[in-house]
Amino acid sequence: MNKYEVLYIIAPEIEDEAVKGVIEKFSGIIAANGGTVGNIDEWGRKKLAYPIDYKTEGYYVLVDFEAAPELPRELERNFKNDESILRYMVTRKVA
Repeated sequence: MNKYEVLYIIAPEIEDEAVKGVIEKFSGIIAANGGTVGNIDEWGRKKLAYPIDYKTEGYYVLVDFEAAPELPRELERNFKNDESILRYMVTRKVA
């Protein structure tokens, strides 16, 4: 099991209850594929450094997790298919 972290930005027009649903969805994907979710750090709505699809702010979420090496690819595939995600980045933590 490797340690990873993922930072993703949710579109600003998504309502607060729907944001919680998106966070639970991606945490569920990690758990369903044999990973363990650690800390979920919600940074909240912040201004973007540059516009993405004409949007100037987004809801930032940072998640620490442990998983097999195959899980980040599956997680990225799900991020690409979800229209509420503006950007994402999965990185492996080195001890």
